[in-house]
Amino acid sequence: MWLNNILETIGNTPLIRLNKVAKDIQATVLAKVDYFNPGNSIKDRMALKMVEVAEKEGKLKPGGTIIEGTSGNTGMGLALAACVKGYHCIFVTTDKQSKEKVDILKALGAEVIVCATNVLPTDPKSYYSVAKRLSQEIPNSMYMNQYDNLANRQAHYESTGPEIWQQTEGKITHLVCTAGTGGTITGTAMYLKEKNPNIQIWAIDVYGSLLTKYFRTGEIDMNEVHPYISEGFGEDFVPQNYDMQYIDHFEQVTDKDGAIMARKIAREEGLFCGYSAGSCFQGLMQLKSRLKKEDVVVCIFHDHGTRYIGKIYNDQWMMERGFLEVKTFKDIVNGRRDKHLLTLEHNRTVAEAVEMMKKYNIEHIPVTHEGAVIGAVSENGLFQKVFSNPEIRHELLQQVIEPPYPVVPFETPVEKLGQLINKENGAVLAKDDKGEHHIVTKYDVIQSLAQ
Repeated sequence: MWLNNILETIGNTPLIRLNKVAKDIQATVLAKVDYFNPGNSIKDRMALKMVEVAEKEGKLKPGGTIIEGTSGNTGMGLALAACVKGYHCIFVTTDKQSKEKVDILKALGAEVIVCATNVLPTDPKSYYSVAKRLSQEIPNSMYMNQYDNLANRQAHYESTGPEIWQQTEGKITHLVCTAGTGGTITGTAMYLKEKNPNIQIWAIDVYGSLLTKYFRTGEIDMNEVHPYISEGFGEDFVPQNYDMQYIDHFEQVTDKDGAIMARKIAREEGLFCGYSAGSCFQGLMQLKSRLKKEDVVVCIFHDHGTRYIGKIYNDQWMMERGFLEVKTFKDIVNGRRDKHLLTLEHNRTVAEAVEMMKKYNIEHIPVTHEGAVIGAVSENGLFQKVFSNPEIRHELLQQVIEPPYPVVPFETPVEKLGQLINKENGAVLAKDDKGEHHIVTKYDVIQSLAQ
């Protein structure tokens, strides 16, 4: 049996048990993996629902334009619906969103406008304000407004909640979900609480969002708001899709912890998920002491890791933000304690170099002239020369000198060092804060990675 169009594939996503990453949690932990939706995120559900409700209410007419402020995933769902139903799309997003998200939206025929992140929602330059303005200026258009459009949470009341209840055979005790527009967590919670009011609903927020304090105090405190890197959740206002009576707890996680956990989930479970999935599970880890063995926990994994290849799955991006714990040249040197770099002046003999290599069990020696490194000799290189001409033992090093080793910054990551060491280049050098040279060889790199 075939399907009539791509929209009919939305929903009925799998519930997958987490094993390795959840080994320290007593309860059974299941992931609702919604990147199996055609647009690779849970937002496909509410995007289609908002369009269907708008059509039913006569707000969205044939040939019209869908306008939305989006971090990327809602736009993807709306773009799919627009492709099938014949609408034009204009999406307004922020400059903190990944390039991959913008490119995907454009690939589906949408127009994308990028606005500054660090402005208030009421600022005319905010992506909320720009989306509203465009909907007023463009004829036959509709601003979907996922934040205050209650069709958002209705979609999850009608689909996500029932799916989870059925897939767990009604055994679910806890729902864990990142808090963004409020549609997913509120709509799903409304259904689950109807089935069993004792089910705990845990919302995961990010530091820099005001939602957690609002939940705890009812106060909208703009002093809580500051820039954060996490994508797809956290807010600097309270969307109307929230109904806090259905949420039992808010937990905040850091940008760093969410990013690292997403990478861990991919590596250990084979689930290539987005930033919010990592944050969702990190929040659960912070709350694991509250769980019992018989509990059944469902975590919402919202979207796919391909949205974040240039960010959390990019080592350089992670290192630049201090998120990736990496060993460096400096770490290797510090691990040697008081060992100093051994060098030889260029006017010493090959025999002396060979003797030093034997005595100190080393393979590489920098060659100097008046204190400056001008080249190097290696065990392998000298062996080949001595083997072909035994008399060369009496030659000066300046006659057999090899090219100098590359000099790198003292904080260079070990992974980068591994790329610089090859057959022609057996080591790298670096200067410490005192200006003293140190050496790292292939053996050093292998040892550091094995620890």
